[in-house]
Amino acid sequence: MKPLTSRQVILASRPIGAPQASDFSINEKLLNAPEAGEILLRTIYLSLDPYMRGRMNAVTSYAPYVQTGEVMVGGTVSVVEASNSPDFTIGDFVVGYTGWQTHALHDGTDLRKLDPGQAPISTALGVLGMPGLTAYAGLLDIGQPKAGDTVVVSAATGAVGSVVGQIARISGCRVIGIAGAQEKCRYAVDELGYHACVSHHSSDLKSQLAEACPDGVDVYFENVGGSVFDAVFDHLNVAARMTVCGMISHYNETARSDEPDRLPRVMRAILTRRLKIQGIIVFDYSHREPDFLADVGRWIRNGELRYREDIVDGIDNAVSAFQGLFTGKNFGKLLIRVSDDPTLG
Repeated sequence: MKPLTSRQVILASRPIGAPQASDFSINEKLLNAPEAGEILLRTIYLSLDPYMRGRMNAVTSYAPYVQTGEVMVGGTVSVVEASNSPDFTIGDFVVGYTGWQTHALHDGTDLRKLDPGQAPISTALGVLGMPGLTAYAGLLDIGQPKAGDTVVVSAATGAVGSVVGQIARISGCRVIGIAGAQEKCRYAVDELGYHACVSHHSSDLKSQLAEACPDGVDVYFENVGGSVFDAVFDHLNVAARMTVCGMISHYNETARSDEPDRLPRVMRAILTRRLKIQGIIVFDYSHREPDFLADVGRWIRNGELRYREDIVDGIDNAVSAFQGLFTGKNFGKLLIRVSDDPTLG
């Protein structure tokens, strides 16, 4: 094969506060034919997720941070365009972490083959991918909902939150969502089957939440933090469980917040109300993937669980789409369609 050019989005500098376009650059890299054991991948879909903001900071965390000058990390669905590996053939669809680029040479490790006949390949980055597994394990393994429980989920129509809420409903719980725009709140109730959904933009969020949860909250799935956390926390029942998945309202902070110190109040409540609060990193639950794929796949097929994707075309639009994650611009799982999806005919 002739050499081809991969268009890449590079982390040019570490953002201070909200990411700016100037924190990224576009690079074009010439790729040769795959060497022994390698395959050439063409990216079809790139996943954009809030965790990526943390990977831009030079701090020790659960995963390595991106070095400046490197391709931004990200989950991808790709097709094999050339193969020098016995494990992959041209035309195979795979999900992996090849990052913000149009093409990649890969040694085949940590790739999972996809069957387009089972589900649209884009879902491997959303409802049947990392966000879906996070929701499944975070709710069922940590939140441990029981029929009749009141479950509250913030970012209720997002890639993770929307799956959490629907699994809670399927589990026989009363489900209350917290979202931004009223359109998202209506979608949570009308399409996803939530019992109620309140907007975090509302000036009376606390009173609306109290009205929606007259018997308190048994399980809280936390994606947002800040004032949303404050509104929910006061309603946690004795022996309530909280899954901490994300704190997106804090990701772009550059200094200590002027908000009051929550720690004494939180620690006292953990003691007196015997709360269970646990974080989730999806890597810890890879053993749950077979059950997750079987259960969520079945719920999708029988119509019990719905999903929504927000697809933006073109790798050059990845930065602006990513910036929109922090202002609630996306509606559903945010994906960049990097190139044509041949499975769509």
